[in-house]
Amino acid sequence: MQQPERKFYLQEFKAISHAISTYEDLNLLIKHLAEGTTKTFNAKGCCIMLLDEKEKQLFTVSSFGISDEYLQKGPVFVDEKYSAIVTGKPVFIKDMQKEKIIQYPEAAKAEGIVSMLSVPIKYRKAILGVIRIYMGEARAIHEEDIDSLRVIGVNLGLVIEINGLKNFLEKVKLAMDSLPLRVTQE
Repeated sequence: MQQPERKFYLQEFKAISHAISTYEDLNLLIKHLAEGTTKTFNAKGCCIMLLDEKEKQLFTVSSFGISDEYLQKGPVFVDEKYSAIVTGKPVFIKDMQKEKIIQYPEAAKAEGIVSMLSVPIKYRKAILGVIRIYMGEARAIHEEDIDSLRVIGVNLGLVIEINGLKNFLEKVKLAMDSLPLRVTQE
């Protein structure tokens, strides 16, 4: 089998890494990341999904190229079968109709999605979510591109954690500012 064509070269990787390290608006960053990933891989679409550990569910926080109908197909639950979340390693599904771990194969078929790459978003050892790339045909992605996406997933995880910490500190500051003056001076 012939190796698929590479899509991420140093120039593209540097541009994405620069964007991840300089964007101040996390929502805008993930929106542009979903769009850029879709275009880079000539894919059907891309979703950035975050994990709710309590609900054991993935929630789409940004997407590009995917219809509202597909996004609203139903909850995306995580279980021991879903190895990108469980193992922290990328998972490529060549045929969404034949793979038993796919929760909504009919919705994928109606959307025109044939294959999918799911790359974990990580911070240290924690899995925060996934970057999912959906393709309209059965095709593989170059191994070096998958490695680049793994690094992007780690960088995105770091930004998400920093953003969460920043939001937490802002809330603490607001709470401190609302305390009576004499309490804050003691």
